[in-house]
Amino acid sequence: MCGIVGLYLKNPALESKLGELFEPMLIAMTDRGPDSAGFAIYGDEVADGGVKLTLRHPNQDFDWGDLADSIRVNLKTELSWFRNANVAVFKVAADEQSIRSFLQEMAPEVLILSIGQSIEILKEIGLPEQIAAKFNLAGMKGSHIIGHTRMATESAVTMEGSHPFSTGMDLCLVHNGSLSNHNRLRENLKREGISFQTQNDSEVAAGYLTWRLGQGDSLQTALEHALDDLDGFFTFTIGTRNGFAVMRDPIACKPAVLAETDDYVAMASEYQALTTLPGIENARVWEPEPATFYIWERSA
Repeated sequence: MCGIVGLYLKNPALESKLGELFEPMLIAMTDRGPDSAGFAIYGDEVADGGVKLTLRHPNQDFDWGDLADSIRVNLKTELSWFRNANVAVFKVAADEQSIRSFLQEMAPEVLILSIGQSIEILKEIGLPEQIAAKFNLAGMKGSHIIGHTRMATESAVTMEGSHPFSTGMDLCLVHNGSLSNHNRLRENLKREGISFQTQNDSEVAAGYLTWRLGQGDSLQTALEHALDDLDGFFTFTIGTRNGFAVMRDPIACKPAVLAETDDYVAMASEYQALTTLPGIENARVWEPEPATFYIWERSA
């Protein structure tokens, strides 16, 4: 089942209202995914040469300040951080590999939900309305956001198994459908240096795109290869630092609808999730075609 929603703002004047606009879209997908939900929001960028991480620890009383001090001392770098419910967002003046290696060695129990210059991923078990309130979604600002509500039919209900999945810098993916060749593909991608935290097939799709982009593909070229290499049925919505993309498989059996105005592009599994957007009555609304790429990107 599952529900997907996404909102890409073309009008920068709306960025202060991104979370406010998006929250009712996510909640509208509750019937499609009542067991967990999450979203990836893009904004509040760090400067080139630094990274922003969304971190989670199983112990809600974990001392994030102590971790911050340890990073400062060991990596000899500056950082800032803030807590949002049971996760922490760190902004560190270090490269991706250095901070990943440090966390793996010194704090292996800390889970990296996302890493990049712009992305923050927040997800949890529970109803979408509860999760939106938990992380104060309505108060968030940014340029674009994608979200997912999950109905787990093939695996346990866990935070780790909920969407979005991120496997590379500023890249995330949400998925409605099922892949049939994800186990073989996961092993192939591991040999290429892509790491995974779950057995979820959607994480494999995200890892595949990370690998293709790492080979120098554009986002569209990576998606073209995905149509050849991913078996199954799927609707993907993908977020990157610079944009937002939607793709359906060649059969297109999973629902999706797009709407575009001068101010935004919005995507949802069902039209009802778009009805609260301003100007939706005048939007161009259509169902994305099978095996077709819909990509909106800012200049890098």
